[in-house]
Amino acid sequence: MQYLLFFAGTLLLAFLSRHCLRDIRSHGFYRFLAWECMLVLLLHNAPFWFQHRFAWYQLLSWLLLFLSLPPVVGGFILLKQHGASDALRNDPALLGFEKTAQLVTHGIYRHIRHPLYGSLLLLAWGLYFKQPSWWPGFALACGATATLALTALAEERENRIYFGQAYVDYMQRSWRFIPGVF
Repeated sequence: MQYLLFFAGTLLLAFLSRHCLRDIRSHGFYRFLAWECMLVLLLHNAPFWFQHRFAWYQLLSWLLLFLSLPPVVGGFILLKQHGASDALRNDPALLGFEKTAQLVTHGIYRHIRHPLYGSLLLLAWGLYFKQPSWWPGFALACGATATLALTALAEERENRIYFGQAYVDYMQRSWRFIPGVF
């Protein structure tokens, strides 16, 4: 059953990422790899989701999973409300909500350039701590972290090209994922 779920999940993620997978330099290429790591991590740890409910690792897992919600919801809403969607933005690798013509630098974006990817980082580690293991869980969580970092770097390159000096200035006054840390 897990193989079938993995296959179906991969097909869905590949469909969503179909334009990105053609360009290894696209941020969506690395995001697809991060999603794949998280899919395997989810399927690997699904049997343990509600076991040992009050173990330290389960409590940490739930904390990380709940903390992943505000950045994704807030970031997505701000992009939709203030990103001035540009349907003519001619980059097929961008998902619809990513086709912004206005640089969003307030709200959560005032402090963090990538709240959606930061949310995915929290999600990946939340999935890992459902049943922490050195192999394959830790490797998958580290793989998701590395590919999300590569996603952010690629997207920053793309944003510097599209938004120019305004994005470079924004990069100097904001953090990539965690204010004060990284």
